[in-house]
Amino acid sequence: MSNLTVRASASPLPTGLPDAFFDRDAQTLARDLLGKVIRHRVGDLWLSARIIETEAYYFDEKGSHASLGYTEKRKALFLDGGHIYMYYARGGDSLNFSAQGPGNAVLIKSAYPWVDELSGPAALAQMLLNNPDASGRPRPSQKLCAGQTLLCKALGLKVPMWDAKRFDHEMLLVEDVGATPANIIQTTRLGIPLGRDEHLMYRFVDAAYAPYCTRNPLRRGQVEGRDYFLLS
Repeated sequence: MSNLTVRASASPLPTGLPDAFFDRDAQTLARDLLGKVIRHRVGDLWLSARIIETEAYYFDEKGSHASLGYTEKRKALFLDGGHIYMYYARGGDSLNFSAQGPGNAVLIKSAYPWVDELSGPAALAQMLLNNPDASGRPRPSQKLCAGQTLLCKALGLKVPMWDAKRFDHEMLLVEDVGATPANIIQTTRLGIPLGRDEHLMYRFVDAAYAPYCTRNPLRRGQVEGRDYFLLS
């Protein structure tokens, strides 16, 4: 695995997925988003990252924000599939997309820098500047988006700008670049408190990128069939 994901060719302008793509079951959407590329335009640069980890959430399970009820802040969760829901997590911004059915959504848990003709070395350099480590030094590129708040910081995504909005294909979109995962890991979500359906296996990871996600589901001590399942 190299430090960067590169595709051989790119269109002159990105082509975003239609809103209808997101209007599907949250688990299906969470799987299908793996390998897709988030692009955020900042000035003349398209900052881009390939989605490698997602989590599905439903209104009727206790781990979701929607289960706490409708509020103006959570309204995006109750809108049609393809709305953006952003919130603050541990002091950072977090990116979610509404799915089919009120209260259902997918959290973009982590990603991996994407470089091609549209999002070139200058875009990656800006992402590195956006998201230095605690000492102010550049992070390793493979860990630049290894977490939901790190991803948003690297891409320059902020709650006030995008929460409860639709995609703007001139500024923010998700693109299908043909990068389909060969295998997907299904496992339990991270950070769910005890007693709030923490056992549900609604987390999905592109197996080829497992070492670069928020927490490697294939780490030592994990047992297939008990702690995770491998989907082909």
